[in-house]
Amino acid sequence: MPPLYLEDFSAGQSFDLGSRKIDRNEILEFAHEYDPQPFHTDEAAAKESIYGGLIASGWQTGSIYMRLLYDGVIGRTAGMGAPGLDELRWLAPVRPGDVLTGRLYIDEVRPSKSKPDRGFIMTRGELANQAGETVLSLKAPIMIRRRPDAI
Repeated sequence: MPPLYLEDFSAGQSFDLGSRKIDRNEILEFAHEYDPQPFHTDEAAAKESIYGGLIASGWQTGSIYMRLLYDGVIGRTAGMGAPGLDELRWLAPVRPGDVLTGRLYIDEVRPSKSKPDRGFIMTRGELANQAGETVLSLKAPIMIRRRPDAI
């Protein structure tokens, strides 16, 4: 399948990014390596925390979103990376056994003013758990090449 270019996106589009189940061992491994707060690494301490049990790091949740985003959309675009995030929110804890489903919304599409070979899609992304509760939301621009014959 040929890549999607900037011109293939329009405001109002949305994309299903698929789902992924997270398990206890993944939570513990990620947390021990990258975010060793006790409610991520120690089940007894997590039970006594405000969360009442083990939860995934928000950074792990964001990494899961990124993988779903790549597999669902970005991997088939003429993508050029992103200049950062405008907003990132962890709205609810992610627990062992949760099934996370991603969705991408396109809010705006605009060609670059200074570099005619590219442009930006302004996006909103969400991850929801199996109960439909949004656990992560973000806003981010994604840089994408323009179709060569559109320049």
